[in-house]
Amino acid sequence: MFPKQRPLWYRILLILIGSTLYALGLVCFARPAGLFPGGFTGLSLLIQECCTRYLGFTPPYSLFSLTLNFIAAALCFRYIGKRFAVLSMLAVAVSSVLTDLIPVYAFSQDPLLCSVFGGLVNGLAISLCLRADASTGGTDFISIYLAEKSGKDAFNIILGGNVVMLAAAGLLFGWERALYSMIFQFCTTQALHTLFQRYQHRTLWIVTDQPEPVYAIIRDTTHHAATLFKGIGLYRNEPRSMIYTVLSGDDIRRVVHDVRQVDPHAFINIQRTDSLTGRFYRKPQD
Repeated sequence: MFPKQRPLWYRILLILIGSTLYALGLVCFARPAGLFPGGFTGLSLLIQECCTRYLGFTPPYSLFSLTLNFIAAALCFRYIGKRFAVLSMLAVAVSSVLTDLIPVYAFSQDPLLCSVFGGLVNGLAISLCLRADASTGGTDFISIYLAEKSGKDAFNIILGGNVVMLAAAGLLFGWERALYSMIFQFCTTQALHTLFQRYQHRTLWIVTDQPEPVYAIIRDTTHHAATLFKGIGLYRNEPRSMIYTVLSGDDIRRVVHDVRQVDPHAFINIQRTDSLTGRFYRKPQD
């Protein structure tokens, strides 16, 4: 059987925690160091600072964040999932309002420390929202849409898209801030790679004496197919079966655990898959 959808209250709780952490990362690390995290968040901070410096007034961060994200959410609502878009906008709204309400507090005056630890907090916050089948909005909407269509790692797309925005920030406010902002975004991306692996792929090679129940676990847990190879175990010269399949990174731990319950003596080789073409099932967003 497929794992049940997380209850709505649990998803909302994760979103509230994640969006609160996201806001804290901005007011405690990004703003004190003058960093631009990237995406629509960084663009909103960039526009806000431009207004402060060149127009003489400081509009609320939430004005730009909500406006930019509403446009991307419309695309998400149509092509990715309606509930996904609504829950993502909840995360955007909470984090945007809290960013304006929480007073700025600097944990450190060192911009490098702010870049590293701010990026890690930011990555943790985003991963909590993604685990709730939502996002923190912005370029996440666009990159998840592209990942769903192309099967490529979404967060590398985010990192590449932020280069243009950070280049503009460097031209306007100095390259040192832009470079520290790149460190912030790099740490965010690395944290996401570790904490959220849905858009990463892993190849499983399972040598087992019980291929049918092992494949039943793969099929019922992930809805993926597999290929069965028949061969000879040369150490004992006995017939053996090997199952080959490719799964999403966040399915691996559950599948390996269940396979171990069925066949404790199964030999399992897990390989990272950097590129994949062909039909690959991915659970749709709701």
